[in-house]
Amino acid sequence: RIGSASSLSINTRLQELVRLFKERTEKVKEKLIDSDVTSDDESPVASPAAALEPAPGGELEGDKPSGDDHYCEMLCCTFKNRPWLDRLKSYRFPSSIDPLTNLMYVLWLFFVVMAWNWNCWLIPVRWAFPYQTPANIHYWLLVDYLCDLIYLLDILIFQTRLQFVQGGDIITDKKAMKENYLRSQRFKMDVLCLLPLDFFYFKVGVNPLLRFPRCLKYMAFFEFNNRLEAILTKAYIYRVIRTTAYLLYSLHVNSCLYYWASAYEGLGSTTWVYDGEGNSYIRCYYWAVKTLITIGGLPDPKTLFEIVFQLLNYFTGVFAFSVMIGQMRDVVGAATAGQTYYRSCMDSTIKYMNFYKIPRTVQSRVKTWYEYTWHSQGMLDESELLVQLPDKMRLDIAIDVNYNIVSKVALFQGCDRQMIFDMLKRLRSVVYLPNDYVCKKGEIGREMYIIQAGQVQVLGGPDGKSVLVTLKAGSVFGEISLLAAGGGNRRTANVVAHGFANLFILEKKDLNEILVHYPESQKLLRKKAKKMLKSNSKPREEKGAGGDALIIPPRADTPKLFKAALAATGGKGPLGRLRWRLRELRAMKE
Repeated sequence: RIGSASSLSINTRLQELVRLFKERTEKVKEKLIDSDVTSDDESPVASPAAALEPAPGGELEGDKPSGDDHYCEMLCCTFKNRPWLDRLKSYRFPSSIDPLTNLMYVLWLFFVVMAWNWNCWLIPVRWAFPYQTPANIHYWLLVDYLCDLIYLLDILIFQTRLQFVQGGDIITDKKAMKENYLRSQRFKMDVLCLLPLDFFYFKVGVNPLLRFPRCLKYMAFFEFNNRLEAILTKAYIYRVIRTTAYLLYSLHVNSCLYYWASAYEGLGSTTWVYDGEGNSYIRCYYWAVKTLITIGGLPDPKTLFEIVFQLLNYFTGVFAFSVMIGQMRDVVGAATAGQTYYRSCMDSTIKYMNFYKIPRTVQSRVKTWYEYTWHSQGMLDESELLVQLPDKMRLDIAIDVNYNIVSKVALFQGCDRQMIFDMLKRLRSVVYLPNDYVCKKGEIGREMYIIQAGQVQVLGGPDGKSVLVTLKAGSVFGEISLLAAGGGNRRTANVVAHGFANLFILEKKDLNEILVHYPESQKLLRKKAKKMLKSNSKPREEKGAGGDALIIPPRADTPKLFKAALAATGGKGPLGRLRWRLRELRAMKE
């Protein structure tokens, strides 16, 4: 009786252990199936959009009707303010301005540069040519003082609010920003360009040369160039226009000096000076072009003053024109640097293939690859551009470019988001030509493919040429190769590029290196791998072939605690018979 009672208690305990084991298994299974298995630290997703949270009343804030956004001009309606007028009234000027990214500051610099160009181009014209007369003097002065107002607003409002970096920190304090501007060279030049020499108008008359200090605000011009080139997609076009403007301005100044020299000598007094006929500015500009570009065909100077003036013109023209040509060459060279690199690589490859007598068909395919890769990507290797960037910036770019594609792959659904971010940096872009084999049947699979653009066809059938399915952009194939251990998984079909195809490749060794740091995602992938490999190996099991091994071997079927309980009985009683039965079942399974 004592023995039977002890056996009954042991059986009850074993049943309880089995129940606990089942509950634990169910919990682990739910955890693996759960799609929200992520680590505690997550990086922001690509191009995050602000989530719309419902208001306490149950409606989204964006759905609430606004009473101020309606405007009606009908007399039957109640008059309300215009929306743009309300926004203008409620606008508050920012306390600090980021000069590197604020587009409003770039727009303001545009107006400052326009005022600076007015002074640089019109002061010489008004000084040399008789275009400023007592009848129109008030129009000239109106625009002059409008430009002075823009200069003054730039000093008082914008420059004192510019952020700056000190000791690695971005300083946004009002007092600190103001002091930084007052200590800078920019402030000294800004004050110098606003010298009130206009008061001398009362003594010597309205002489445009008294406004010459306004041309000293050149720092705003160069700052505008830097900011504008940073936001333009094709900055080299603006550089060409700017270099051309330099040449036109030098001709402009020379034409003004020629008219002044002609007026000094007397209009029409000699054959060298301007004779006073026709449009004075156009005729003098034509003379300046012929002189600075050294075209020739000019009348010989007669007096000593004319000879000295012409010699200085020739020397200045040769120097200025050579500088402009050199600068234009640099601008065009920088704009076509990528094209030059592409041609150099292609020429070197063709030379190499000709040296080793590569067949013409192969050479044609190589040339086609070069041309398509260059025209589709604008470069031959994307990684060359990103190698100089910090790791965080490379990750941000990879997220914006590839995250939407990779996040839709069923294999990685529910994995740690940070793991997917790390995986994005390991993706490698490859271009396949039409009818290129992406992978062949029977090959050892060591990578998976994600279609970025184009289509691929899966071939099969008795002849291996029948199209089983056509995969388009966003599709994934070869993922089973990432889950098989030791490279023992072989391709089961041929995959051919249908037209030009851009694919992302993820290699098995890269995935294994990433999974080391994400055990939860490793468990989830192990479960998915087991299901996929089982479904993939069913036809082979019917033929007697063994399935593929997993990267992570499955756990033992018999729990260790249960084995310890069996060993404690020493092979006696019901537990001993149960142990003998387990051995028999294991032998039958083997």
